[in-house]
Amino acid sequence: MTETGKTGDEIRRERWERTRWFREARFGMFIHWGLYAIPARGEWVRSHEKLSEEDYRPFFEQFNPTAYDPRQWAAIAKDAGMKYAVLTAKHHDGFCLWDSALTDYKCTNTPCGRDLVAEYVEAFREAGLGVGLYYSLPDWRHPDYPAWGDRQHPMRDNPEFQGREHNWPRYVEYLHGQVRELLSKYGKIDIAWFDFSYGEYIAEKWRAAELVTMARRLQPHLLIDDRLGYCMHDETPAVFGGDFAGPEQGIPAECLRDNLGNEMPWEACITLNDHWGYCAADENYKTPADVIRTLVHCVSKNGNLLLNVGPDALGRIPEPSAAILREVGQWLRTNGRSIYGCGAADLPRPDWGRFTRKGDTLYAHVTEQVIGQIPLAGLGGKVKQARRLCDGAEVILSGLWNADVDAAGGGDLYMALGKPVQHTYRLPDPVDTVIELSR
Repeated sequence: MTETGKTGDEIRRERWERTRWFREARFGMFIHWGLYAIPARGEWVRSHEKLSEEDYRPFFEQFNPTAYDPRQWAAIAKDAGMKYAVLTAKHHDGFCLWDSALTDYKCTNTPCGRDLVAEYVEAFREAGLGVGLYYSLPDWRHPDYPAWGDRQHPMRDNPEFQGREHNWPRYVEYLHGQVRELLSKYGKIDIAWFDFSYGEYIAEKWRAAELVTMARRLQPHLLIDDRLGYCMHDETPAVFGGDFAGPEQGIPAECLRDNLGNEMPWEACITLNDHWGYCAADENYKTPADVIRTLVHCVSKNGNLLLNVGPDALGRIPEPSAAILREVGQWLRTNGRSIYGCGAADLPRPDWGRFTRKGDTLYAHVTEQVIGQIPLAGLGGKVKQARRLCDGAEVILSGLWNADVDAAGGGDLYMALGKPVQHTYRLPDPVDTVIELSR
């Protein structure tokens, strides 16, 4: 039994029910934005360059995103086929994008003078998108967060910080108070995305059980990630175990399961270029094909994709990011049926691409040009018809075209995009031609 008196099975059942919409959605937008957009060298600039508070202060005094329009952000996300978003309400530098009563280090005290979280929540909810808020557990500006010798604090090597005393309980009260603000001031919040635990700063160091109990009292349907304690896989999950795992900048080798073999919801968070926060010099963008295939990869393993954008100092999503998302959205308008509400097909991965599945319907994502017929290993006698998802055109199902002389075909099923079936037909969509297989 857990702290709540519930069994592990009860916790897993509740988690499965809470995440139902999330597992249907499959695709979301991560938004990293804050003071770091002004130096434009990524969200970790203060840590990487070991900037003091005085070094960083000018960005606070200059912060004035005059082009910030969260309705435009929401329109870009919706057009891209995304179903929810997560905004960095506070990143590790401690700067708050809302009018927190617990600090003066917030957007309303800058030339901006606006509660940016309030505007974001209103705009995305208005657009029918799920609303998530990211909150950093570490805080490099708070005087009670230890600096000297820390793994990433900007002042970790500064001898002036050696031997300083810190009131850790006071810091944790601050953390809890800010989370309480975010979950009580803005109506329904769908996701609380905590980042991150490390070393001794994990689980009850944050008073994590109490934090999650409070969060669920304020927002009963709230989804919470696994970074408070990284223990979601335990046979009897802790209260703070989380609703979904969050692999970063990569995709698991297979579907994620707990220590008992039960499927776990998960979401890969991935950048569009090589930075989370805006980096003016970073032009190493993933292509629309990269994004589409990554989304398919996640869904084929029962996962979601949370794709990041880093708005600039004026509050604009960079045009290269927006252009990529437009193309992804165009593909999803045609092929979204193979993504939303879909999951793993429980079939071996084929050489030519991947499978997703919804109920009894299989979706073959053909991403590699095949010479001749496209094999559907093990599906002989199990598929009634095949149609291209892009236009409903018939896909020919048959055995191997010369099975009478070639025993290698066995009893497998084969697809062809035309007749004669042994000819090679160019894929109508070289990025991912989706074929719907009805069983």
